Amino acid sequence: MIIRNTSAMEPPPAAPINGDGRPYRYEMIYAGGTYRGYADDFAELVEMLVPGYASLATDGERASARVRLAMDMQVRTQAQLAAGGRLDACSEAERVVILGGRHEPPAPARWEAPVPLVLVSTFYEPAGVLPRPSGPADLQVWLDPADDRTLLTSLHMAGVIVVGTQDGA
Repeated sequence: MIIRNTSAMEPPPAAPINGDGRPYRYEMIYAGGTYRGYADDFAELVEMLVPGYASLATDGERASARVRLAMDMQVRTQAQLAAGGRLDACSEAERVVILGGRHEPPAPARWEAPVPLVLVSTFYEPAGVLPRPSGPADLQVWLDPADDRTLLTSLHMAGVIVVGTQDGA
């Protein structure tokens, strides 16, 4: 169930109920706050972010779709962080990493720039072959497409979406 979000000046819309007459288990605010999605499982929420996700036939196809979504969100989130005003405090080498293409995952040995670096965990140890950059944890934003729950949790932690639950799950 997807509904258009109200303006910040208005009260939030009433949460819809599912076919069992109960509130949906999860609420997700996404697309820059434009929409609220309601679902009873994580895969349904991912479907809202990746249309057609539910109809993918294999686990491998769903895993690839999650990685593509994480990479898309990586680019968007990195651009937002770069536009946040601290890019001018970065060195030329740091700006190259921040503004560079993501056809190859960034692989700095250490990250200490004032703009956090957004990374997709699939490409870094232990899941991938690249070593994880060292440096302060608050300067690394990790998106993890390993499964539906970790993807949504990492997008929530990165501020891309907001996920709430009715039962604390």
